[in-house]
This record gives sequence, structure tokens and C-alpha cells, in this order.
Amino acid sequence: MKNRLLTIIAFLLFSFKLFAQEEEKIIYIININSEINTTSRIYLNNGLKEADELNADAVLIHLNTYGGTVVDADSMRTAILYNEIPVHVFIDNNAASAGALISIACQEIYMRPGASIGAATVVDGHGGEQAPDKYQSYMRSMMRSTAETRGRDPLIAEAMVDNRVHIPNLVDSGKTLTFTAQEALKFNFCNGIANSREEVITKYLGYDNYKIEEYKPSFYDKLKGFLTNPAFQAILIMIIVAGIYFELQSPGMGFPSLAAIISAILYFTPLYIDGLAQNWELVVFILGLILVVLEIFVIPGFGIAGISGIIFVGMGLTFALINNDLFSFEQVEIPDVSRSVLTVLSGMLLSFISILWLSSRIGENGLFKKVALTADLESSESVNVNDFSLIGQEGKTMTDLRPSGKVFINNEVYDAISNGSFIEKDTNVRVIKFENMQIYVEMI
Repeated sequence: MKNRLLTIIAFLLFSFKLFAQEEEKIIYIININSEINTTSRIYLNNGLKEADELNADAVLIHLNTYGGTVVDADSMRTAILYNEIPVHVFIDNNAASAGALISIACQEIYMRPGASIGAATVVDGHGGEQAPDKYQSYMRSMMRSTAETRGRDPLIAEAMVDNRVHIPNLVDSGKTLTFTAQEALKFNFCNGIANSREEVITKYLGYDNYKIEEYKPSFYDKLKGFLTNPAFQAILIMIIVAGIYFELQSPGMGFPSLAAIISAILYFTPLYIDGLAQNWELVVFILGLILVVLEIFVIPGFGIAGISGIIFVGMGLTFALINNDLFSFEQVEIPDVSRSVLTVLSGMLLSFISILWLSSRIGENGLFKKVALTADLESSESVNVNDFSLIGQEGKTMTDLRPSGKVFINNEVYDAISNGSFIEKDTNVRVIKFENMQIYVEMI
């Protein structure tokens, strides 16, 4: 009887110990140790989603960055502010510029000894010069509102952007504010100083029984970040526009068309998967391509269809980068519009430069010799490069000249270029010039 009683007591004590034992907590880690850009935004969004699926108790961002793009930082700070699971940050070394905005958005900030936070002035990504005041104004507003949301001094947050802000005994006018770990702790921009993220979890978050789940980006995440990088998007736009231009210059579907189509697929696919590019924006872009194709193959000359097509292509490329809701743009923020327009204009400028550069080299001995539609009269058996007897001769076009193509003169086939206008197939033409071993013709 006594042994049975002891067994029952032991069982009850063991059950009480199991009941009283603290449940294991899940701490989800997201590492951001590079420039704030599209890739880091994708990492954060995917990480927060995965943490929610795991029912994590807290998210800890392991941060070390010198900054990055304002648009991506704004998107990341919004995701942090409205995330249901509390998000904390451990600043391993630097939280400069866009990194400061992301840190201030977090519920609690922890810093390694020697780390710093601040210097959030918006600068030109190319020359490093301070951006115009309209960009600074928007950044100041974001920093103030974010600090207010988290109960931090908004004036101090503004001083991290604007060197004109003067705070007595803290920062003089003319200096942009940057905090050390101790200074941030003193002015409530840091909740504690730790040497590791494990110390943050145990000492400050108060979790002794926990396990760490860490976001591991997939190959697709990295590829998606690369494809949606504004610089790469500008290159894709360059290829699309340049491909359309060179297709207009020669008959048939060739390499320029193929390059433009592949670039368009790479441009729109990640945007469509993310929900940025919507069906109607794709329709606008495709309609523009159809109008350009009609201009190439059906409608003679270059008029309303071609110009309208190029405009629609540009509209499709631009709208696809904006996070609008169908035809409503009320929720679209100015930085999103600025970035999309800047990306498309950069791509257009690059295409213009590439067109000039390639046009000066196609047909010469070099990289583009094999893909050029040229008349190599020096190696032709039918034409002597020193014989200008073809000038004045008449013949007929074998293909459309847009402006280059093939003509049939004196029972011989020649590569030729029109005098600037597009000439349809089976049109009577006359040779008007023989220059640089190239025949130039005009319509009779």
C-alpha cells in the first residue's frame, strides 16, 4: 500500500513537472547582410511569411548593411510595422541609411558593441551626391512616422536624415546624426547591447527554452531578386527597345525579335508572379507589340501604328513596376512611380546608346559581322568594288526594304539599302549611289 502511494505521488510530481515545463519557443532568424535592394526585400517578405506559417513567437532580423534603395526600404519597414509576430533587430555592425529606417521599424533594437545606426540622408545612387530635397522630405517623413509608431523620438529620427536639424546637447546643425551603441541606448534607439543573437534571445527576449528557425533563400529567390533588380530591368528594357528598332530595319523575324521576346519574358514573369504586373498591363504591352508587328509586315511606312505601338510598349513596361490595384492608383506612392519611370527611362537611354553603337559596327569586320545584313561587294563575284556602273541601273526588290533588303538587277541579286523610306517587295527601284561597298536604291 505504501509503495503504491509513493508511486502515485511520483507520477503526480512528474506530471506536474511536465505541465509546468516551459513550452519550447520558436525564434525565426532573417539574415540581411548586404545592400538593401529587391533581393533583401524578397528575403524579408518570404521570411515573415514562413515565420507566420511556423507560428513563431518572435522574428529577429540579423542586420548588417550600409543602406540601399529607399523604395525597397520603405516596403520592408511597412512589412515589419504591420507584421502580427513581433519583429526585433540585432545590428551586428552597421545600420546605415535604409538600414536605419528598417531598424527603427522593429519593435526592439539590439546592437553589438561598436555598432552604429543613422546617416539616413538620401543620396544619388550613381555619384553619391545628396539627392534633391523632395526625396529628403519623403525620407524625413518616413523616419518621423516610423519612430512615432515605435515610441521613439521623431526629431532624433529626422536628424538622421537632415543635417539642418539641431538638437541641443546631441547634434549640431550641419551634421547628420549617427548613434553608437551606447548613444542609441541612452536616447531610446536601442533596447540593449549584446555580443550575439543568442544573447539577445536569452537575456533580453527572456527565452531559455527555444529553438532557432532560419530563413534560407532558395535559388528561385536569388534569381527573382536578380531579375527584379532595377539595373537589370533597365538592361532588359534596352534589349526590348533595341530589338524592336533593329527588327524595323530589316525584313523578317530574326535575332532582334528573339532577343526582345526573351527579354520581355524575363522582365514580366517575376513581376506577374509577385502581383505587380497585372493582366491589363500585359495586354497594353502585347497590344503595343502587335501594332509594331503590323507596322513591320502589313502597313507600309512608319506612322500611327508604329508610334502608338512604341507608346503602348512603354506604358506596359512602366505600369508593370507600379503596385496599383487594377485601374486604381490611389495607394501608389511617389517613390514607386519615380523608380518605375526612372527604370524605364534608363532602359530607353541605354537602348538609344546601344542602337548608335551597334549601328556603327554592323557590317564591319568584327563581332556583328555574321548577323549583319550587308553587301560584301569586295568578295562578290557579280560586282567589282571599283566598278560604279550599277549607278542608274533599274531593277526590282525581292524583299521589303526596311530600309535594307535584297534587290534583283541585271539578273543578279544584291543586298541594298533604300534611300530612307520603306520600299515594299516587287517594287521597281533605281540605283542612286554606290558607297562603302553598299548599294543604295530609290523607288521609281
